[in-house]
Amino acid sequence: MMKISAKPINFKFNDYLSNGYEFLKNNFGNLFVAFLLCIVMSIIPFCSFLAIGNFYKYCRNLKAGRQASPGDIFNFDDFMAYFVLQLILIGAVLLLCFPMMIFMPVAAMANGGEPSAGLPIFVVIYMIAMYIVILIVSLKAFYMIGLISLGGVRDIKTAWQMSSTMSKGNLLSIFLFSLVVSILGQLGILACGIGLFLTLPFVHTSHYFAYEDALQQVGNDEIKEIGSKNEF
Repeated sequence: MMKISAKPINFKFNDYLSNGYEFLKNNFGNLFVAFLLCIVMSIIPFCSFLAIGNFYKYCRNLKAGRQASPGDIFNFDDFMAYFVLQLILIGAVLLLCFPMMIFMPVAAMANGGEPSAGLPIFVVIYMIAMYIVILIVSLKAFYMIGLISLGGVRDIKTAWQMSSTMSKGNLLSIFLFSLVVSILGQLGILACGIGLFLTLPFVHTSHYFAYEDALQQVGNDEIKEIGSKNEF
């Protein structure tokens, strides 16, 4: 259990990439099997985020030398937290699409059923604005999966507030990190698609180190604190 005091993170871009690569290289067999099980679990409705979160838990146990099995991916302890998160995401997408769903029929009716000349302009402007909003929200929510799975924060509002604080001043770094990792992860396409199973695990191991480092900066292990107090 962790006691977390959210604050802006010292984002170590290069460390996350190098540590993620070395960790994957040294534990490739175990991580590859866990990643395959992660894909299988993602097929279950509303379990994609849960599978990724469990993969990060597995990485933590494997890195710490604790007993870890790829089967740990099929753990449902955090299901409700991720279920609520995905419901919120679905609702947010519908809310963003709602103005478009209303405006287009109204514009067509106002123009006698003929296409409006201003409609394409409106669609382009709205789509750009929607993309910017989604991008900013996604970057501010970068740490939410780590907080839920590794930090034990089950309340979505609390996880959002913490992630928003932790990502403050680092939105550009987080964007560039996500972009670089995504590009590296997609390089497997050059190997006729099979390489994706080699490069995509790197995406998640790099993210794991980003989350783990952030939690070390903002959190204290209450069990360790109690132990250290008892020593004096």
